[in-house]
Amino acid sequence: MGKGGQDYRKPDIVAIKPSDREVFPAWAREIPECEEHYKVNKKSGLGSDEVERRQKIYGYNELDHHEGPSIWSLVLDQFNDTLVRILLAAAVVSFVLALYDGDEGEEKEIKAFVEPLVIFLILIVNAIVGVWQESNAEKALEALKEIQSEHAAVLRDGQKLPNLPAKELVPGDIVELRVGDKVPADMRVLELISSTLRLEQGSLTGESVAVNKTNKAVPEDSDIQGKRCFVFAGTTVVNGHCICMVTQTGMGTEIGQVHEQIQVAALCEEDTPLKKKLNEFGEMLTMIIGVICAVVWLINLKYFLTWEYVDGWPRNFKFSFEKCTYYFEIAVALAVAAIPEGLPAVITTCLALGTREMAKKNALVRKLPSVETLGCTTVICSDKTGTLTTNQMAVSKLVAMGSKVDNLRTFKVDGTTYNPSDGKIHDWPRGGMDANLQMIAKIAAVCNDASIAHAEHKYVANGIPTEAALKVLVEKMGPPEGIKYEESTSESDLLRSCGLWNEYERRIATLEFDRDRKSMGVIVKSSSGKNSLLVKSYRSGYVELIIILEEDLKEIERILISVDKLCQGAVETVLERSTKIQSLDGSVLRLDQNTRKVILDALYDMSTGALRCLGFAYKDELREFEAYDGNDDHPAHALLLDPANYSSIESDLIFVGLVGLRDPPRKEVYQAIKDCRAAGIRVMVITGDNKNTAEAICREIGVFGPNEDLRSKSLIGKEFMELRDQKAHLQQSGGLLFSRAEPRHKQEIVRLLKEDGEVVAMTGDGVNDAPALKLADIGIAMGIAGTEVAKEASDMVLADDNFSSIVAAIGEGRSIYNNMKAFIRYMISSNIGEVASIFLTAALGIPEGLIPVQLLWVNLVTDGPPATALGFNPPDKDIMKKPPRKSNDSLINAWILFRYMVIGLYVGIATVGIFIIWYTHGSFLGINLSGDGHTLVTYSQLSNWGQCSTWTNFTASPFTAGNRILSFDDPCDYFHAGKVKATTLSLSVLVAIEMFNSLNALSEDGSLLTMPPWVNPWLLLAMSVSFGLHFLILYVPFLAQIFGIVPLSFNECLLVFLVAFPTILIDEILKLVGRCTSGSQASSGRMLKPKLE
Repeated sequence: MGKGGQDYRKPDIVAIKPSDREVFPAWAREIPECEEHYKVNKKSGLGSDEVERRQKIYGYNELDHHEGPSIWSLVLDQFNDTLVRILLAAAVVSFVLALYDGDEGEEKEIKAFVEPLVIFLILIVNAIVGVWQESNAEKALEALKEIQSEHAAVLRDGQKLPNLPAKELVPGDIVELRVGDKVPADMRVLELISSTLRLEQGSLTGESVAVNKTNKAVPEDSDIQGKRCFVFAGTTVVNGHCICMVTQTGMGTEIGQVHEQIQVAALCEEDTPLKKKLNEFGEMLTMIIGVICAVVWLINLKYFLTWEYVDGWPRNFKFSFEKCTYYFEIAVALAVAAIPEGLPAVITTCLALGTREMAKKNALVRKLPSVETLGCTTVICSDKTGTLTTNQMAVSKLVAMGSKVDNLRTFKVDGTTYNPSDGKIHDWPRGGMDANLQMIAKIAAVCNDASIAHAEHKYVANGIPTEAALKVLVEKMGPPEGIKYEESTSESDLLRSCGLWNEYERRIATLEFDRDRKSMGVIVKSSSGKNSLLVKSYRSGYVELIIILEEDLKEIERILISVDKLCQGAVETVLERSTKIQSLDGSVLRLDQNTRKVILDALYDMSTGALRCLGFAYKDELREFEAYDGNDDHPAHALLLDPANYSSIESDLIFVGLVGLRDPPRKEVYQAIKDCRAAGIRVMVITGDNKNTAEAICREIGVFGPNEDLRSKSLIGKEFMELRDQKAHLQQSGGLLFSRAEPRHKQEIVRLLKEDGEVVAMTGDGVNDAPALKLADIGIAMGIAGTEVAKEASDMVLADDNFSSIVAAIGEGRSIYNNMKAFIRYMISSNIGEVASIFLTAALGIPEGLIPVQLLWVNLVTDGPPATALGFNPPDKDIMKKPPRKSNDSLINAWILFRYMVIGLYVGIATVGIFIIWYTHGSFLGINLSGDGHTLVTYSQLSNWGQCSTWTNFTASPFTAGNRILSFDDPCDYFHAGKVKATTLSLSVLVAIEMFNSLNALSEDGSLLTMPPWVNPWLLLAMSVSFGLHFLILYVPFLAQIFGIVPLSFNECLLVFLVAFPTILIDEILKLVGRCTSGSQASSGRMLKPKLE
């Protein structure tokens, strides 16, 4: 091998798939067994030949590269939609007809191509947006690869290769890890070179603090958190130095399994509830269009296909290609009229506006459709740490010694953050701190290397969270007695009291933490020149809390010994090394068995209340260290060089008190949980934390009642996986808790909930959470504590990691959905009217009143602003007091469909009617229409206009259309080119009706008298914009020519308004009928209910 970096890959390498390998449980085997299995000596490493052989077997140590779908396949997928296919067919037919009509002059040719080009443009934009959204799906996998190590220090052929590319590692390689190294593969720890080894693996395992590692074997059935002798690829060494053996590489590692799970979860992604409904609507629309086209063709078959009957059989067939293409155009117009082309753009706009509102509430939406899905969320699966809690340690209880030996004083401490001004200490002595409280403050301030900073409008801890919490406690306790704040301090004003204590007590030596003492310490010299020893302990060690103790020791880094000596470890161990106690007035009394029991009882109460406990002690008589000043030449200095001496130094201590700390619930979470319950949303807490701690927090925030029996509601992950009927457990009403949960448990819970028809929102922050985030209907990543992998796999990111932001986002999602439903119904009802108009035109045999390019303009431009403005409808006040809608609820029920059919029928009658009126009447409703000089015809002539060439003595007079005078060499052109004024009236009536119809859409059943238009001023503005756009194409000659319309006179505009206004009156009557019907049903339901009960 030599220097490393060589490429071992050969053309004939065929790596074994991880699933095909039999995994050797190296974590449960002693080191010699592991060396024998992997045929390696930890002193010399693998040989070059063996490395090359294994490289051929296992391949490179890298994650698989999953080839995502090609751009072309993504583009083609965008056309796998019924509505899109109808539009595409319409565009193709329009294009063919435009080519056919191209020989009728350049002006005609340009107008003929406008329609297909607009449709093609719609399809292209839709495809671009779809491809962009789907291409983001691969980013989670790319982010996962970025956390892999690039190089490793490896032992091969007895030589150390300090910079071997990590991808060349094979099982059996011996790797050296140091502080700051990123672990390159899953490895068994063989030897600890330092006294301790700690790794940050929370992103993979969900553990909130760094983990202590050992080289001792663990049980074979240990979960990932329990594999203390294993280090995992992608995690980081934060403390220590060790030698390890590679056991799994590439896709065989834990992170490789996460990679595979993300890929599988991505394949399981489903359409959002709204998209499913729109797909169903598209399929129904296809059938409706097909039926209507068939009916139109049957009605008009006589115009382009005729025959004679000879001897009872049809003969002499005559086919008119010109008439056939005309009815092709009718079919295209039907397709264009039936499809709400502007709907995708309006939905995207509404969702985008919704994301802005959510961003104001700290919910950053990554995928637009998730805004709508949030509105029907039925279950929230939430992590505890940092989401329901602040992820900031805070002291909640302080226990000090009383005036008598067996008397304790307990103080409740408020506050949930690292802000020293957040909360106070209850029942605090008015005259200031007594000697005992001062000693506690001194130990908490001096035995502490943490600091607090104020940045970006929040307080953050630098260092160990528990120590930061102690500094906050000291600030709440106040400055040392007899020392004023005006005196200079070495620390910022934020921690003035701590700064004063550290000035008064100068640290001169540190006794590092070790697992046996469960304490750390420093020696300090006071301003009086006296040395003393102070002790700070760490945590309770009752049997039910031993597992927690193992985890929490990760936070411990040192204990300070000061002028008094500060020690930190398990409270009981410090209490065992104490022989005296300090009373309230500072006097020292003997620690007898009765007093010891009182202290242990207080400790037990705090521990079972989910508090992390720290104890404090000190020592004045230091013997060898009385004159010690930190000088290396002092005889006592040699004792500090050997950690074996620390226990004897920290003996005969004087116990002074203890504190209870916790990661407190966020203040706003209790109300958020209450809102969830009112909204019919169940909350399930899934945490890797201890069961007792999680239960205590869940009771406090309202997931469970204060006295609720939790035997069937609170399980650890393994217990849930062993249940026979897991779905029955998940179907229980109220909240549920899963503690000590692993990533696979989260995925299984999400999968089962989705199978049961629930819409699941899932929170997560680590690499291990990515598959579950991907699998959930709404994956919610933490913005502060979350990894990039989790964020890329999520649909939404919480900027403040706060549960209440999820609830606020759900409320916003419900409001957005209601508004989307309003404008979808508005647009669909408008399209029903357009279809009715074209159908009546074809059924009555009159000339085509509305051409496809006009319908495109109405659907895309004129309808767009009002539909978008409906997205600004104010939310209902009781929106979070209603149960979540079912994901299969229909957009349009039978009654709403009937209403829109009635309105649509009126739209058809109005648009076709005004077309007929212009041709057949000189005046209507008292309004003169003959001022332009156009020729009046009978209805019979109008409906048989195709036979115009056979009429005798028919003439068409020239008439005024805007600034033009239209004259006709061929009188029959009066029904073709001469219909421009009638077409303009039809189009204007359609636009006016749809504007009035947008007012109807303000409320599904509410009258405009109770919900007037000005409740949504944006809608009034949008209506003005749409009318303005319509006047623009009416009165700008170039645009009028493109759309085949002409300016209207005042009388004609007045007629348009009168014909359109009844739309409001008709819908008001229908709404009244709907309210009366639903009211009578509700009252009869109330009458029946007592009888049923």
